[in-house]
Amino acid sequence: MIIDEALFSLEDQAFHLIDCIKNSQVFTHYVATKKQMDNCPEVKQLKQTFLREKERFERVADYGKFAPDYLEKQRTARRAKRALDFNEKVAQFRLAETDLQTLLDEISQRLAQTVSPEIKVDAGNPFFETGNHHCKGNCHG
Repeated sequence: MIIDEALFSLEDQAFHLIDCIKNSQVFTHYVATKKQMDNCPEVKQLKQTFLREKERFERVADYGKFAPDYLEKQRTARRAKRALDFNEKVAQFRLAETDLQTLLDEISQRLAQTVSPEIKVDAGNPFFETGNHHCKGNCHG
């Protein structure tokens, strides 16, 4: 890699893009919903309950149906996860997180396609589609 003014210019543009993302409504909404979720006592309790139940299940998971109370522990862990996932603050955060991920995926895809239509971008979202399907697979994320 040659370090010259062109590299410094690209670096400056990258920092500008980062600033634009951080100042976007999508990012500020993400930060606000994360803060609300993290400061919510109910969410903290739901997380602790889920982690405790998950750990209890993982202790017997390798033994499968031969472990005492395997199904009960599995269901209890699933119920705790469901309670956490269906909490309003957690759900709002997850939607904001998905919106931010989609924005980042779109930016990555545009950058890659500008350089070359052959560049594959792992978008992180299985539903993220591109117009280039010559790879006959899910190579674009």
